[in-house]
Amino acid sequence: MTNGENAMLRLLRRGLLAAMLAALALPATAQDRSITVASTTSTEQSGLFGHILPIFTRETGIQVRVVALGTGQALDVGRRGDADVVFVHDRAAEQRFVQEGHGLERKHVMFNDFVIVGPASDPAGIAGTRDTAEALRRIAAAKAPFVSRGDRSGTHAAELRLWQQAGVDPATGRGQWYREVGQGMGPALNTAAAQNAYILADRGTWLSFRNRQDLKVVVEGDPRLFNQYGVMLVNPQRHAHVKQADAQRFVDWLVSPAGQEAIAGYKINGQQLFFPNARQPEPVS
Repeated sequence: MTNGENAMLRLLRRGLLAAMLAALALPATAQDRSITVASTTSTEQSGLFGHILPIFTRETGIQVRVVALGTGQALDVGRRGDADVVFVHDRAAEQRFVQEGHGLERKHVMFNDFVIVGPASDPAGIAGTRDTAEALRRIAAAKAPFVSRGDRSGTHAAELRLWQQAGVDPATGRGQWYREVGQGMGPALNTAAAQNAYILADRGTWLSFRNRQDLKVVVEGDPRLFNQYGVMLVNPQRHAHVKQADAQRFVDWLVSPAGQEAIAGYKINGQQLFFPNARQPEPVS
């Protein structure tokens, strides 16, 4: 083999090696374009994320890993710096999260509402009422089974506020008619269906829930059942590993016309589950 042929062979080998290294580097680079979002079980179990996240990834190339927990637990994940973004639905807790320096600006994203679901037999006689406080008072008076998530979620926080507004301490019925399960919305609904019990649920998860058995919506339409969702970037000054640029892009996309359109486009059997309101004042209750 001539010197010229040897030189050509070396060049070919180098080119092949460079191509192989480049090919190996591509998946790693793509994998690095990812963020972690700590969010509520309702956004996951309703199917919303399954609808909107592929759209976001197609537009940006950024993969989103979701950690679905109750709102209180999701905020704790953010406090520890184990997520880049927090997307939850307990405005008071979200504002504390920002005020304490764990997150940056909180932004409205969307809303839906809560409903009280209960057995068709309706032992507390609350079907059709729009007064949530009166409905809860009747449930307590009848000692009718009521399942609580009991998990520090946004839904659990809303439920406790509603009991307080009703002037009822459900802890007096704990272990009897008031049953805390410490689980997400889907498992809690399964428990309510199995026990023929009342439960407070977000409408999105209820609409996507299939194991309804004898349950139906018995109370809805009360302004106190309004359910607002907000999003926050975890503070990168507290946690330097937060992927600030990509995480901010996700936050900005959620409140952009494209993100808001994606949220509005998610429907089950023709029913819209979430209503974008990033640029609208929330209803006054």
